[in-house]
Amino acid sequence: MQITQSLHTAILVTDLERSEYFYGKVLGLSKVDRVLKYPGAWYQVGDYQIHLIVASSVLTENQNQKWGRNPHVAFSVADLDIAKQELLDQNYLIQVSASGRAAFFTHDPDGNIVELSQG
Repeated sequence: MQITQSLHTAILVTDLERSEYFYGKVLGLSKVDRVLKYPGAWYQVGDYQIHLIVASSVLTENQNQKWGRNPHVAFSVADLDIAKQELLDQNYLIQVSASGRAAFFTHDPDGNIVELSQG
């Protein structure tokens, strides 16, 4: 087997409208059309997609106090300081990466961890 590309990450959410606001408005991802029969929303990030899938509940077992050591999705941003301030202005918690890299972590409305780093 030879994997040649990562296509998407599926993220379970309980409230599609709230999650669409976070991924579409707060993070600024571009929504794309989808034709599936179950509720959800797809977002494009370069050649990659984020698939929000509605679930009745979401188990986010973020047991490590260092958020980056829990399951998470990571995005590169053009300006880390601007991204950080935009999240703080909207009352999202952030945690600076413990690795020393120029990166930080936040949570989506369901507690899924999102990493942002400058790339």
